[in-house]
Amino acid sequence: MEAGLDVPVVLDTDVNAAAFAEYVWGGERKFDPLLYITIGTGIGGGCVVRGEPIRGLIHPEMGHLRIPQDREKDPFEGICPFHKNCFEGLASGPAMQARWGLPAEKLPGDHPAWDLEALYIAYALVNLMLSFSPCRIVLGGGVMSRAGLFPKIRTRVKELLAGYLYPPEVLQQIDEIIIPPALKAKSGILGAIALAMSRFD
Repeated sequence: MEAGLDVPVVLDTDVNAAAFAEYVWGGERKFDPLLYITIGTGIGGGCVVRGEPIRGLIHPEMGHLRIPQDREKDPFEGICPFHKNCFEGLASGPAMQARWGLPAEKLPGDHPAWDLEALYIAYALVNLMLSFSPCRIVLGGGVMSRAGLFPKIRTRVKELLAGYLYPPEVLQQIDEIIIPPALKAKSGILGAIALAMSRFD
C-alpha cells in the first residue's frame, strides 16, 4: 500500500486505535498509561504507554485473561473456542446471551446478570490495574451502554483491590479512573486517524 499510494501506512488493532484516540483527544490532558477495553460482541483491549500503543510479539489480547469463576454460583462453561471461560468467554455480549437466553440489551436492569457481569469485568480490571498501573481505564462497547453498570464495576474493583497498591485517596476518585469513552462510538475511527497522523511530523 505504501508503494502503490506513496504514503506512509500504519496498521494496528481496533482497540489499540481506540485507546490512542482516547489518549490524544479524550480529555483536556493526556493520561498515561491509558487502557481502553471494549466489551461487546467480543472483548479486546489496547494500552497506551509513553504516548504509544503497546505492540509486542503480536498485540495485547486482554479479552483472553483468565479470571476466577465460582462454578457453584455460575456453572456456565464459557463460549471462547480456545479457552472456554476466559474473560471474553464469560463476559462478552454473546456469552451473556448464551448464559441467560436473551441478548444483553433485553435483560432488565435488575437481572442478576448485571451483578455477575460487573464482577467479571472487575476481576479483569484489577488484573490490568496491577499489571499496568493505568491512570485511566476507558470501557466501551455495547455491553457497557447499560445504565448502572459502571457504578457496580467501580464498587467491585474497590472491594477486590482491598486497599492494596491503590491508596484510599486514589480509590476515592474511582469514578474518574474507570470511565466511558469521551469520544463515544467514534473512538475507533478517530484512532485510525490519530495513528495515521502519528506517522507524520
